[in-house]
Amino acid sequence: MPIVIMVIATLLAAAWFFLMGRIKQEDWIAAAYVKVYNDLAEINKLRLKDAAGREKLERYKGFSRFVMGIFIGGNSEKTIRKLTLDSRRLQSGDFKSLNVIAMPGYVLQREYSAIGRGGLHKMILTKSGELYGKKHAANKAKHLLARLLSYPIIGISVTLALSSLLLAFGSTRAGLGLLGVGTILVLVVVYAMYDDLSDHVKKRRAAIGKQFPGVVSKLALLVTSGMIMDRAWREASYSQNTELYMEMRKTSDEIANLVSPEIAYSSFIANCNTKETAKLASAIMQNLSKGNAEIGRLLKDMAREAWQERRQTAKRDAEKANSKLMIPTMMLLIAILVMLMVPIAINFSGI
Repeated sequence: MPIVIMVIATLLAAAWFFLMGRIKQEDWIAAAYVKVYNDLAEINKLRLKDAAGREKLERYKGFSRFVMGIFIGGNSEKTIRKLTLDSRRLQSGDFKSLNVIAMPGYVLQREYSAIGRGGLHKMILTKSGELYGKKHAANKAKHLLARLLSYPIIGISVTLALSSLLLAFGSTRAGLGLLGVGTILVLVVVYAMYDDLSDHVKKRRAAIGKQFPGVVSKLALLVTSGMIMDRAWREASYSQNTELYMEMRKTSDEIANLVSPEIAYSSFIANCNTKETAKLASAIMQNLSKGNAEIGRLLKDMAREAWQERRQTAKRDAEKANSKLMIPTMMLLIAILVMLMVPIAINFSGI
């Protein structure tokens, strides 16, 4: 049995190294594109965090400012410089910082089109488009699929090799335990990579839903005060830096770059992928030619409905939270009862 397991481990390792030898320049470039995108996204996030921190510190003076500076944290310039340098190296063709473990997955997608165009790829591509936009979705989806393909090969190979060594030295229980637990762990880690993408999509939709009432209220206020829709949309989009506002900013920039409103708002609907934002963008497209009065009334009604829905959602979330607290509350009650009853029982037994 140890020999069979070692043979399978060797074949998997050989397949992984064979695929490593098949890597082409286009695979390295695709992986570098994603790494550069991630670095730039992290730089932008750090800069927004630093700006928010500086804005908070402006409220304090003297010693209190010093104390709050410790809690809020310093700037991220050192990390930003490191990420910027890494991005420049990748853009110049230096691929040393790339994760080579995922590279065989790029080869499999390139050489076997059924893998690169299958159902799993389509699901990942759809969710990546919602998170990162059409421009970056294809490369992000390819990178995640590469990891999902490559990690099991090398992970299960290492698990089988270690298990076979333990079995060969007579540690049957340890060898079989490592074989089972290790294989399950590898599969769980791989599934977690895909589930993390789905989790990000769910959290993003939830965040957009929470931000929507505030957005539509701002639009209603600006439009009814006499501002044209495009200008109101742009003003509202730059008032915050959260998910929905960033998507609005992209739409505003597209319209400013002479993209037709229908295409820009359609992209907004696809990127947000919530019923509230779809209703808002569709209403704006249908009423662009009717003037501010018509759109203003529509936005006011939409804002009122959005806040009512938000209150209902908050109530449902509160009920869910209360139900989740029932288990720890019951456990605490049982613990208290045990603490009270045990001394009483001891006293009675000693009588």
